[in-house]
Amino acid sequence: MKEKIQKAFAEKFGGEGILFVSPGRFNLIGEHTDYNGGFVFPGAIDKLIMADIRPNGTDKCHIFSIDIDESVTFGLNEEDAPSQQWARYIFGVCREVIKRGGKVEGFDAVFAGNVPLGAGLSSSAALESCFAFAINDLFNDNKFPKMELAKIGQSTEHNYCGVNCGIMDQFASVHGKKDHLMRLDCRSGEFEYFPFQLDGYRLVLVDSRVKHELVDSPYNKRRESCERVARTLGVETLRDADMDMLNAAKDQISDEDYRRAKYVIEEKQRVLDVCEALLRHDYDKVGDRMYRTHAGLSKDYEVSCEELDFLNDIARECGVTGSRIMGGGFGGCTVNLVADDKYDTFVATVLSRFNEKYGHEPNIYPVIVSDGSRRYEDQ
Repeated sequence: MKEKIQKAFAEKFGGEGILFVSPGRFNLIGEHTDYNGGFVFPGAIDKLIMADIRPNGTDKCHIFSIDIDESVTFGLNEEDAPSQQWARYIFGVCREVIKRGGKVEGFDAVFAGNVPLGAGLSSSAALESCFAFAINDLFNDNKFPKMELAKIGQSTEHNYCGVNCGIMDQFASVHGKKDHLMRLDCRSGEFEYFPFQLDGYRLVLVDSRVKHELVDSPYNKRRESCERVARTLGVETLRDADMDMLNAAKDQISDEDYRRAKYVIEEKQRVLDVCEALLRHDYDKVGDRMYRTHAGLSKDYEVSCEELDFLNDIARECGVTGSRIMGGGFGGCTVNLVADDKYDTFVATVLSRFNEKYGHEPNIYPVIVSDGSRRYEDQ
């Protein structure tokens, strides 16, 4: 990828730029907890966006996407927003830096990536984080702290791409650290690193390659459920609730709202359980909590689908240590913690059984936990 990008840069702009990279991410546990003030537990992965960038001394940005095979030029004022969706991620980052009093000048850039699209690995956050890091480095003497770079990416999604996302994706892309996961407190913004060296185990994503489009807005409905229960319990978010409080108010809320809140309250504790288990290298407990999360997402939060439940069942049958839906649900991936001696059998079984039932094989993505946004240096 590096050679391809540098070759395209030389052809388009002459000479060479500076290479920057930013990774996609996965989340081990802690799903639908971010908007409830809870914890998430992501890590950066070894799939990334790479960009070759060089200031050009003008007030215009010239950018070429290798993957889409398209060029775009835009200015740096609000009215200069490009029409292409992929370019709006980069334009938005420029504008959000400027809004925060940062400096952005014209630049030339060529970029490409190997973050699988549509698999829930946050390719858009990787793109935003890559350019936010580069602009901070090239024009601002790295004055913006990493968390501010993550917020720049999040604001780009809100203000230029029409996605009202949380902070996790950009946070993980910017802050990633090799062989570590990060427990992020979505209420306070505080986080800490936890060692994640999988001796005897592997982590693999199984992408069902299905995404069910739903007529209503299931995310907003679940968020409203959680907010209704929080109001009934007299707390700001479900972060401050426990099962005793929820059970005491059971006759005041609908069965559906009860189940939504039950999942969130139990998931808050599961994240803490997994962090503690990892410190003791207790992977059986980590795996147990992953299976419990899947059950909660499937039965109580109801964001699974037939294909994801099928993948979870196969994992259990194959003796996989832990498996669950990853991401918003209704399609996408399962994340699986697999002992080395069961890995090959699991992958072969999941490919054949899923193909037999649904007429296509899922995509298999082994996960290696890697560093976050940075200047690219040859290792």
